[in-house]
Amino acid sequence: MPYEFARYLKIRAAYGATWSPDGRRIAFLTDITGVPQVWEVLAKGGWPEQLTFHDERVSGVSYSPKENRLIFSMDVGGNERSQLLLLENREERDLTRAPDAIHYFGGFAPDGERIAYAATRRNRTDFDVFVQDFAGEPEMVWQTAGYHTIADWGPDGSFLIVSRHYSNLNNDLYKLDLINGETTLLSPHQGDARFSGARVTPNGKSVFLATDRDGNFMRLGCLNPSTLKIEYLTPDDWDVEEVELSENGRWLLASRNVEGYSDFMLFNSRGRRVPGPEMPEGIIGGFSFSPDENRLAFTLTGPDRNPDVWIVDLPDGEPYRLTRSSTAGIPRHIFRRPKVVRYPSFDELEIPALFYEPDTEDAPVVVNVHGGPESQSRPLFAPVTQYLLHRGYAVFAPNVRGSTGYGKAYTHLDDVYLRMDSVKDLARAAYWLRERGHQMIAVMGGSYGGFMVLAALTEYPELWTAGVDIVGIANMVTFLENTGSYRRALREPEYGSLERDREFLEAISPIYKAEKIRAPLMVIHGRNDPRVPVGEAEQIVEKVRKNGGSVEHLLYEDEGHGLAKLKNRLDAYPKIVAFLDEHLVRTSV
Repeated sequence: MPYEFARYLKIRAAYGATWSPDGRRIAFLTDITGVPQVWEVLAKGGWPEQLTFHDERVSGVSYSPKENRLIFSMDVGGNERSQLLLLENREERDLTRAPDAIHYFGGFAPDGERIAYAATRRNRTDFDVFVQDFAGEPEMVWQTAGYHTIADWGPDGSFLIVSRHYSNLNNDLYKLDLINGETTLLSPHQGDARFSGARVTPNGKSVFLATDRDGNFMRLGCLNPSTLKIEYLTPDDWDVEEVELSENGRWLLASRNVEGYSDFMLFNSRGRRVPGPEMPEGIIGGFSFSPDENRLAFTLTGPDRNPDVWIVDLPDGEPYRLTRSSTAGIPRHIFRRPKVVRYPSFDELEIPALFYEPDTEDAPVVVNVHGGPESQSRPLFAPVTQYLLHRGYAVFAPNVRGSTGYGKAYTHLDDVYLRMDSVKDLARAAYWLRERGHQMIAVMGGSYGGFMVLAALTEYPELWTAGVDIVGIANMVTFLENTGSYRRALREPEYGSLERDREFLEAISPIYKAEKIRAPLMVIHGRNDPRVPVGEAEQIVEKVRKNGGSVEHLLYEDEGHGLAKLKNRLDAYPKIVAFLDEHLVRTSV
């Protein structure tokens, strides 16, 4: 039975669970109204109740450990300038009240009386660290330059663990003493290294975390703040991507990324591996321990599972689904799973990819390129992918060099002057597909994936039948000049410096080669995009039109970096499919 695209776009998701302090209720986010809002359900199950009622997306929610109050984050029109709001007794109050600044929530103090956050309140660029109680004003506890996030509170509320980010692949952890304001570096290292998921033990004498400081992959380790030494608890073979510690330290967990799927690991208070529950296959995250430490809430998704909140009794209970997000009447057995494949690139490097295939042979293919570039195409639920399969398209999702999930060395293979090697990987994917009988091939991607689309169309114009660029980069120079002020320093280690590498950045920018684009192009952007400003779309559209090329342009006035609102997705994605149908299906007939 055929299902219209609108049905697929109305498939819902529930995620981001947080327990009430009495352990009876779980708050979470769901897009059941068309944009993510806060809902709540009894932990034993039942009908959920909506708690927030905004037209804008809510990006995070967290319960106080002691009181029936919630903190949630929300921006306006996708501008990413998140404010922190308190929800208590059904009433909302804006705690931060600085709409031009970005606020990143850093958690409740152990006593529930204060929160911490990093914010650009001082100059709209640098993320200083703040602490605030619910009756008072923000108190700046660390004025400092650069990009910072808060990893954890100390168990007695006297200190914070703060992460200072130099790039997406390099950061440090600091202990910030809230009594005397002193900071202590906890993660000395040379070269690039990541430190994530820091969780302070109840006695304050150790910090569990994931890091690739001493190896190729992110490993679970236990840091001694006194000696700065790390004892490793997992092998150097796959990335540990999430770490969580229960309040009193009874349980420690880690989730590893193995070929894109999650491998759940449970440890006791001493860091010893113990038999844990058998988790369903898919991608799991968003872990939250119940206050009594006997249960664990988490989000599960997979190629044939839309995201839902699940619960499992520890240590080895049977996981069960708490929320029941709608599939819009589409039977789950229709959803397809991908094959994990590898194909050789120009230098014989094996490139991993997910290959979704319909029943028809020699089907037209949409090569879907992830953003980042420090990211990974994973077997999560993707309504657009499933609809394309339903329509007879194949979808190929490569993890070209520079992707995460395959070790630090692989992630650095596209840095700066190696940038176009990743585009060569993309071209080799098209050759590989053609060898298997797929002649009609479109390339589609968002953000950095949008740059890859434009680079593929300009560097290898003969390979592609069509291209879809969603919030993509057309000009590396203007992108770095105009992106959010705090982001430029983070992106230059990956892309190159405007001061040192401007000539190279111009040389690889698709805008200067737009005359080579032969394939029909669709360009989609949000007016309020703070990451890849809308000027990137305007430049490439103007250039292609001036050259007499075929380009369709969709601009959404109330969106940022991507399409968050249902009404806009219902407009954009059917137009994308109509565009693909016109140029891949009808052309091949």
